[in-house]
Amino acid sequence: MKSITRQKPLEEITKQLEGIERLYLVGCGTCATMTKTGGKDEVLAMKERLQGAGKMITGWTVIPTACDTMTEASLAENNGAIQSADCFLVMSCALGVQKIASYNGKPAIPALDTLFIGVEDSPGLFHEVCDQCGHCVLGYTAGICPITACHKGLLNGPCGGTNNGKCEVDKNRDCAWTLIYDRLKAQGRLDLMKKYQPPRNSQIAPRPRVTRVA
Repeated sequence: MKSITRQKPLEEITKQLEGIERLYLVGCGTCATMTKTGGKDEVLAMKERLQGAGKMITGWTVIPTACDTMTEASLAENNGAIQSADCFLVMSCALGVQKIASYNGKPAIPALDTLFIGVEDSPGLFHEVCDQCGHCVLGYTAGICPITACHKGLLNGPCGGTNNGKCEVDKNRDCAWTLIYDRLKAQGRLDLMKKYQPPRNSQIAPRPRVTRVA
């Protein structure tokens, strides 16, 4: 499972950096490297772009995994360059930005937008697999999530627009409920198609989400 990100437009990044001149760049060696949004190459390219825009880069690093406990240790190794910066510009998912912001009093500015949690189908091709909705129905849908696999997020079978197994919203995409039907049929569990799933209850996972493991 990876956090899928994309770089913000340079115009948006520089707008966030108004009044800030000295930056320390932080990339991520895991998800953002895989999606080519915040690995070493992207960090160095961002460094050149920002220097061209008149910003001073005091240093940069690519943390192995920006959202885990190694973040603090990685930043400590570069404390001198960090202390001379006015802020961090973080090229990782939103969790990495929040981690970095919690370890240092300096502002942590995101250079990326976090899109979804996904898996890699083939090199460079990712798709969303979980909405983290707090009410999993995969046991009824043969392990295929109707929330993320269906453009309309339908919980009780396909819409009237499905045609020859394709989605009416994106005709190049398989209908999620056709995939669910075919897999349930192969498993001998088509009776599950008759199970009614009530509307999603947003109170199951109120925000901010918190859980405690006893």
